Amino acid sequence: MAVRNKKERQHRTPGQYSSLPGPVAKALHFLRRCGGKLYREQRLWRSRLIFWLAPFAALFMVEIMNEKNPFVNLNFIELLMNMIWYVMFLFVLWLIFGRRRRAATVYMILMFVIGMVNHFVLLYRGRILFPQDITSWQTAANVAGEYDLSPDIYIWGALAILVLWMALIRFVMTPQPKREYFTRRSVLLGMVAASAAYVIAFFFTPWLPTVGIEAQQWRTQSNGFVLNFSLALRYSRVQKPDDYSEETLTELVTDLTESGEESDGMTLYSASYIASQYEADTQDEDTVPDELITVTTDEDGTQPVNIICIMDESFADMAIFDTLEISEDSIPFYHSLTENTIKGWMYSPVTGAGTANVEYEFLTGNSVSFLPDETTAYQLYVRDNMPSLVSWAEALGFSTTTIHPYLSSGWNRVQVYNYFGVDTQLWNTDFLNPKYIRGYISDQSDFEMIESITEAADGESTFIFNVTMQNHGGYRQGWSNLNREVYLTGSMYGSSDYTEQYLNLMRETDNQLQDLIEYYSQVDEPTMIVLFGDHQGKLSSWFYEYKLYGKDLDERTLEELELMYVSPFLIWTNYDSDEAQDVMLSTNYLGVLTALVSNYPTTEYMDFLTDVYAELPVVQTIGYINSDGLLTDEETDLTEEQQELLSEYEMLSYYNLFNYKKQRIDSIDETFFR
Repeated sequence: MAVRNKKERQHRTPGQYSSLPGPVAKALHFLRRCGGKLYREQRLWRSRLIFWLAPFAALFMVEIMNEKNPFVNLNFIELLMNMIWYVMFLFVLWLIFGRRRRAATVYMILMFVIGMVNHFVLLYRGRILFPQDITSWQTAANVAGEYDLSPDIYIWGALAILVLWMALIRFVMTPQPKREYFTRRSVLLGMVAASAAYVIAFFFTPWLPTVGIEAQQWRTQSNGFVLNFSLALRYSRVQKPDDYSEETLTELVTDLTESGEESDGMTLYSASYIASQYEADTQDEDTVPDELITVTTDEDGTQPVNIICIMDESFADMAIFDTLEISEDSIPFYHSLTENTIKGWMYSPVTGAGTANVEYEFLTGNSVSFLPDETTAYQLYVRDNMPSLVSWAEALGFSTTTIHPYLSSGWNRVQVYNYFGVDTQLWNTDFLNPKYIRGYISDQSDFEMIESITEAADGESTFIFNVTMQNHGGYRQGWSNLNREVYLTGSMYGSSDYTEQYLNLMRETDNQLQDLIEYYSQVDEPTMIVLFGDHQGKLSSWFYEYKLYGKDLDERTLEELELMYVSPFLIWTNYDSDEAQDVMLSTNYLGVLTALVSNYPTTEYMDFLTDVYAELPVVQTIGYINSDGLLTDEETDLTEEQQELLSEYEMLSYYNLFNYKKQRIDSIDETFFR
């Protein structure tokens, strides 16, 4: 009787909980049965638990080597999207091996190796591993011996997780005698379908921006390694322009190179002329007004021995906003320059940030408007032997130097400058006892470095490309070594201390520009200085909204928005040269103008860009300004001729960036771009 009662207790039904409500009784009975099954199959469930927790362990392991804590540094959406990739990778390995222990073992080892490779890329390049690094693995292998690859605290921490998980796999997971997947085929097919749907949504739809996920290309660790690598992979493929083909490109280049016509130079549009063209009822295309000048290459004219190009961080003339009320001009010396000077307004592709894209446009002549939004060409697209102003200068016999008084890790510059063929790269560690303003090396120390380089060259042809740092964002910093000379006045008085700091940084750059030009005015070697701001500084939205625009930022017109994308530029020489004021152009043309003013031979690609400028003086990420003064963000608003030129420009830019030296087209001679 006792035995029977024992068996009855083992097989009790919900009736034993008859005193409880029906649903509760059934739930308790279900939990009891599951508990019994878990107890009887505990080794199987332990195996499954270790297997499905492997993605969490792998994520933590990889992010440790990414120098981040995923559960602290990632928000919920970023964490979830990283985990989806980790789970999908494990799922694929399970399909391949058919056994959980084998799949989990290979998975953890592979993730450790990937994380370690990323760690060393992060350590020596200042950014995470990107897809294009895989294509250059041979180069990386060749130089690996030059770096210290010994384990550090991050690798030891990740290795501890790997060893722990390998021990769990070895001693806790149950070996499987045969290949095993989900017991229900519908579940297996469901996971395959879900994975395929996620991949399609991730790579081929605009879903990501809608949930606030963008490729991080400055703080590249921000999204988590796997997610940001996947985002970079998503944007690594740029869609070919419409009608792009070898035949079309061959025909285009043949027309450009065999026309027998020399370039007519670059007729510089002034902002006032463009405005008058738009307001006028008719335009006389056959007459060039007296206010415009045409810059052409004159090989018999003076050619500079020193070409100094300075992209001055956040240098801007905020007086472009009519509503700005300040005590005095923030850049008076710049405004006073007229002799042997071409200056005016440069329409940048970015505002507030994105320095590397401005740099890319200036040096290559390509426009980032043809690339996916929120991407950086330096990080994703630039390859070895990329034609640029650097290769142009080297072909002319110049030694080439880049200067950036900050970390070498930013924007993948070391690798890009190597691709461009730069002879010497100088970084913050190459400055001896520099003067700092706030937390950055000053323009004074930066410009003194330029002077020392040309002095040491002793008359040898020298090309310098300099990216300054003094005016970098973060205008809530203290006023260390920075005088307060310019104040907000009127209704703006006292409203924004960080705006005043920004304005006084402009005054400091203006002072140092004066010293630089006075110095080279006394130098015997013909010298040309090109200086431009990469973009305006990033002020608060509140200041723009309530003080500069007086309206919600979403209510701005395209003309009002464009004001935030304008920076000053100048080309000055210490010898007789062309002069012009109020010139307007976008960044992609400034390198061409630099070459023309120098009187050195230009490339055919530069000559082509002068043709584009004649019709479209501004080609930019937020819109176009054509020769008739029309500002539009719709390509269809342009004339047919302008649309055709833009299409040709996009094709040549695409070939220059993606196919040059990779898929050579015989009709394009190397000198077309170089």
